[in-house]
Amino acid sequence: MKVKIHTLFQYLLETTDAAPEAIVGFSLSESPVLGDYLDDLDPNQSLDWNGRDFRGLPELRDHVLRQSGLQGLCAAKDVLITAGAAEANYLAIMQLLQPDDEIVIETPGWPQAEVLAKAIGAKIIKLQRREADNWALPLDQLADAVTSKTKMIFVTNPNNPTGDLLDENAIKELVRIADRVGAWLLVDEVYAGLEWDGPRAPSVAGLYSRGITTGSVSKALGLQGLRTGWLICPDPDLIMDAVILRENSSEIMNIMGEAIAEIALRPERYNKAMDKARSEGAANLDQLNRWIADTPQLEWVAPRAGLIGLGRLPKGTHSDAFASFLLEEPYKTFILPGSAYEQPEHIRLGVGGGAGVNLLDGLDRLSQALRDWKGG
Repeated sequence: MKVKIHTLFQYLLETTDAAPEAIVGFSLSESPVLGDYLDDLDPNQSLDWNGRDFRGLPELRDHVLRQSGLQGLCAAKDVLITAGAAEANYLAIMQLLQPDDEIVIETPGWPQAEVLAKAIGAKIIKLQRREADNWALPLDQLADAVTSKTKMIFVTNPNNPTGDLLDENAIKELVRIADRVGAWLLVDEVYAGLEWDGPRAPSVAGLYSRGITTGSVSKALGLQGLRTGWLICPDPDLIMDAVILRENSSEIMNIMGEAIAEIALRPERYNKAMDKARSEGAANLDQLNRWIADTPQLEWVAPRAGLIGLGRLPKGTHSDAFASFLLEEPYKTFILPGSAYEQPEHIRLGVGGGAGVNLLDGLDRLSQALRDWKGG
């Protein structure tokens, strides 16, 4: 098995030294600083592992269940703390998928499942979210795509990168479809809690015996650098398999990530941080929507949740070429080309970063680049 690089990561690697002066496309809320947590950290904290449970700090796992709406539906033993949602997805996919198994995924969507499935040798069935349908997940087509050979369904909710939102009825329909053939249903919830159009959907781990919920403190709380996330599943064998695989990769959680995440997810802190993230995200989204309305060269379906969406470039414009053009003088602005999500005529736009991201300056530079663009 060899994991090959994905277009998204390759572009990030290639542009590491670009030193942009503006970024249009922040995908996470404004990040706190370490000083925000110092008063609550124990200076005598050992920097060994937590010494209490291989699944993660018990109080942290309790917080995860609460903020996921799973108290009373799942138990702390159903939660495994991981190095971000990416490791949670990795542990589930690598332990459940075998060569020639079928996995149903969405596109555009978070590319990790496809990368890993290809490395395993699994058969990938793609469901196309279409801009003409406001990027909605085609549940009728999904039902047709799932067969007795389907081992897993992988989706993101809210969708990464379009911001589409599956509601409670849609999640329950996904469960019905998966249960019909006994497939695992993995729902990545990294943007949950940042809903602009409708309430947060229920987490699938509380609805289905083969339901897997993954999430992290990275996006809504802006704590990406902690590398702290979770995998929630009521199946004890899946949790133990994930523990075993992690023992042979990252081994155990980092104690500082656990300790700070536990503080961040305490109800009084969490609620305040989420109020701030929603307020700043909504304000920036309003700015971005007004800018797009005044920019004839660009259009988009505004995200119903989360901090990112896809903007359509002028017809015939390839996002790779335009993104490279935008990085050069005088614009010096970073965007992620839509080719990273199999949408080569789109760019990823984002409203994260909080009030200090100076979104309007980046949008001014992007406007000028769109006017100057001659194609190529």
